[in-house]
Amino acid sequence: MKHTTKKMLALALLATAAIKGYAQVPEISYRAVDALSGFPNEIHMGEAAGVARNSKGEIYVYTRTGNPTISLGTSRYVSHGGARIFHFSPQGRYEGEIGQNSYGTLYAQQLRIDRNDDVWAVDQMSGQVFRFDDKGRIIMVLSRKPEAMRLPAGDVALRSGEGAEGESFQGPTDVAWDSHGNIYVADGIRNARIAKYDAEGRWIKNWGTRGSAPGEFNVIQGIAIDANDNIYVADYGNKRIQVFDTEGKFLREMTGFGAPMAMCISPSSNPRMYVSNSNPPNDLDVGGEIYQLTLDGKVTGRFGKAGKLIGEFGTVNAIDCKVENELLVGELGNWRVQRVTLRP
Repeated sequence: MKHTTKKMLALALLATAAIKGYAQVPEISYRAVDALSGFPNEIHMGEAAGVARNSKGEIYVYTRTGNPTISLGTSRYVSHGGARIFHFSPQGRYEGEIGQNSYGTLYAQQLRIDRNDDVWAVDQMSGQVFRFDDKGRIIMVLSRKPEAMRLPAGDVALRSGEGAEGESFQGPTDVAWDSHGNIYVADGIRNARIAKYDAEGRWIKNWGTRGSAPGEFNVIQGIAIDANDNIYVADYGNKRIQVFDTEGKFLREMTGFGAPMAMCISPSSNPRMYVSNSNPPNDLDVGGEIYQLTLDGKVTGRFGKAGKLIGEFGTVNAIDCKVENELLVGELGNWRVQRVTLRP
């Protein structure tokens, strides 16, 4: 009986400490609206896996929309994902689609736009990263499709080589670039590594393995690079962000924002990082909010909570913060993109 009482007291103290720590983070005032409009009748949004703006403010959204058919030998199967890239005006009005019927786009994971306004789509199921030019033409593909697929219990399972030199990703989640144009891919679902390529797509090196020590990962959900070429890796399973130099040397870690999923660094002279915490709510952890941090890891504010209403969030997988104090937030759970205006 005494043992049970002590255990309950310990859990209560942990809960109190968690709530106290959460309450100490300043709330950021904000306003949110549905960011997108003008969809044709035959197109449905689907899960918003990636969202990004180019230098003109035009918006691209990578969605899990539709059910692409996969041919396996003489048989044909329907996957559970689908991947389409929609294009919108800066005001969020639908303008078209790029990359229709592209080889390999099966399950949308993330979308980024580089300094040349090329659109990069990260596809988790095919294990590839596609680079599109402004005309929607594929001009680079990183990794290759798995050599074989099989269907245990009705689900598509992928099998591919080890990819010792970065050739085969196994569940890529994000892509980023340093100031020299080198490409970094978070190969973080079934693998646990960062793969580095030069600007022409030639593999340079990998780093990382599965675990919880510095330089190890437990599901990488995102990657971002600041103006000084520090590389931030969202180590979701370990509830931290690890920071590296461009050679993969561990520099430090950042914590205090739950399990990081989506990440974005603002391009201003006083940059801020935005990180989504997509933990499901429970006794000790509040989920659904988005945190604001300085690049040295200090949490400066938070906003939002889990829910379905405008201004609430459902599994945030993508954040675009190219415009100061105006975020585009892509949600898997609520099938939408919100435009969030911060009022510091």
